[in-house]
Amino acid sequence: MVTVNIHEAKTQLSKLVDQAVKGEAFVIAKAGKPLVKVSGLKAPATPRRLGFLSGEIAVPDDFDRMGEADIATLFGSGA
Repeated sequence: MVTVNIHEAKTQLSKLVDQAVKGEAFVIAKAGKPLVKVSGLKAPATPRRLGFLSGEIAVPDDFDRMGEADIATLFGSGA
């Protein structure tokens, strides 16, 4: 694993980040003392999309009215 000092990390940050994304982690040190380890995240390559359960579940047509009478009773409108 590569160790770089803070000044070097500042001047070469883009290059170092690109390497970290490719799996080459590095350490930033100050006065020779390691401070932090930088590595790439294991994030999904493609973002999750809306509607991924389309066709898998069904929402009832009266979903927005379910429990309407119970709610009215709880709030005293007595419908």
